[in-house]
Amino acid sequence: MKKITIIALAFISQIAFAQTTRFIYQLTMKQDSTDQNNIKTEMAYLDATPEKSVFYGEKRLQRDSLIAKMRETRGGSFDRSQMQNLRSDIDFTIEKDFKTGTKTYSSRIGRDQYSYDEDRPMDWKILSETAKIGDYKTQKAETQFAGRTWYAWFATDIPIQDGPYKFAGLPGLIVKIEDAKGDYSFDLKETKKISSPTVFEQRGNIIKVKRTVFNQQLEKFQKDPTSFSPPSPPMSMSGNSGGMRVQTNPTQRKEFEQRMKDELKTKNNPIELK
Repeated sequence: MKKITIIALAFISQIAFAQTTRFIYQLTMKQDSTDQNNIKTEMAYLDATPEKSVFYGEKRLQRDSLIAKMRETRGGSFDRSQMQNLRSDIDFTIEKDFKTGTKTYSSRIGRDQYSYDEDRPMDWKILSETAKIGDYKTQKAETQFAGRTWYAWFATDIPIQDGPYKFAGLPGLIVKIEDAKGDYSFDLKETKKISSPTVFEQRGNIIKVKRTVFNQQLEKFQKDPTSFSPPSPPMSMSGNSGGMRVQTNPTQRKEFEQRMKDELKTKNNPIELK
C-alpha cells in the first residue's frame, strides 16, 4: 500500500507540472560597488514546463505589451515616459532545455541581439542546513559560479530542478539564492499557473556566438557605447490613418548617449565577475 501511495503522489506531481508554472522572483541588486546603499529591486519571471523554462524580467513583458498595443491602435500620440518607466536592469532572457541541459543566454548589445550557450558547469555541494522559507521547507546548497560564491535554498516539495537566472541542477526548485557578499539575491515571491510560456517577438536576426566572444563585445560596448550601433533613443510617435511616424532629434540622441555612458559607470559590479 505504501508503494502504491508513493507512485500515486509521483503521478499527481507530474500532472501538476504538466502545464506551465510561473515562478515570480524578486531580484535585489547592488550594481555599484562605490555605493553600497544604492540597492535596486526588480521582479522577474521563470516560466517552466516539464521540457524547458524561460527566465526574464517583468518589465520586459510589460514593455512588449505596450509596444504591441501601440501598434494596434496606430492613432493618437505615444507617451515616451511610459517606456522610460519600464526600463529594466534585467535586459536578458535565459532559456533552459531540460532534456539537453542547454542554457541559452540572449541579450542586446547596442542594436544587435546576441545569444550564447552557457559552457560552464554548475557543481553543487548540498549542505545539511535546512530552513523554512515562506511555506516551503528548504535545504541549503553551495556553488562557485562566475567569480562568486552562491548559497541556494531549494525545496524538494516542488519537483523541478530549476531556479532563477542560470541556476539549476538541484533536487528541487531554488526558492532563494544569494551570493556570499550580499550583492545579488533572488527570492521566490509567488507561484501561479499560466497557459503557456511567454514567447517574445524577435526583431532582427540573432547573432549566435561563444560566451567569450559575447563578453568581448560587451566589454568593447561598455568602454565606448557610441562606437556601436546604439539602441534607439527616446522618441515621439504620432499617427493617423496613414500610419505611424517616428520623430527623433539630435538633442535627444546626444542626451541619450550621455545617459548611457553615465549608467554604465554605475554598473561596475555585475552579477558575473568573470
